[in-house]
Amino acid sequence: MSATETTVHVTVKSPTRMQELGRRLAGLLRPGDLVMLTGELGAGKTTLTRGLGEGLGVRGAVTSPTFVIARVHPPLAQGPALVHVDAYRLGGGLDEMEDLDLDVSLPESVVVVEWGEDKVEELSEDRLHLVIERTVVADAPGLPGGAHSDVVTDEDDVREVTVRGVGARWADVDLTVLAGE
Repeated sequence: MSATETTVHVTVKSPTRMQELGRRLAGLLRPGDLVMLTGELGAGKTTLTRGLGEGLGVRGAVTSPTFVIARVHPPLAQGPALVHVDAYRLGGGLDEMEDLDLDVSLPESVVVVEWGEDKVEELSEDRLHLVIERTVVADAPGLPGGAHSDVVTDEDDVREVTVRGVGARWADVDLTVLAGE
């Protein structure tokens, strides 16, 4: 039996807008949701999670958990805790992830796993997978042969985010609200 999937694409034009995307995403989440974030270093995974934490109303500054592997941010009021995991340094797949007891945290929390692809899918049949990609910097005027500029400005800090809902949980959720404006 194949899982139900829904997909939406969102263009994000700045780190501030990435954080806004996280806040919008928080409005769709509930306890038990697993969110996987994929993207190269500096793509905006932690920035998105910071906005998600703001939207969920959790305690503590949301920063990269690279060196501690996982951080738990309890709710300031009613709502789920945010468990923020960075699986970058974990190579053992689900076995290493099980040491973090995410399956225990998942039912009452929102669990966000950076670098979780091919490592945490077995935690839940229902998950949201966001892939963040930098866009190609537009051709710079005046460069010979249409060469690309390697000078990046704030205006060039654009990301394409593909949001894919997997499983019955996401089948009827309108992910287009994430596109915002």
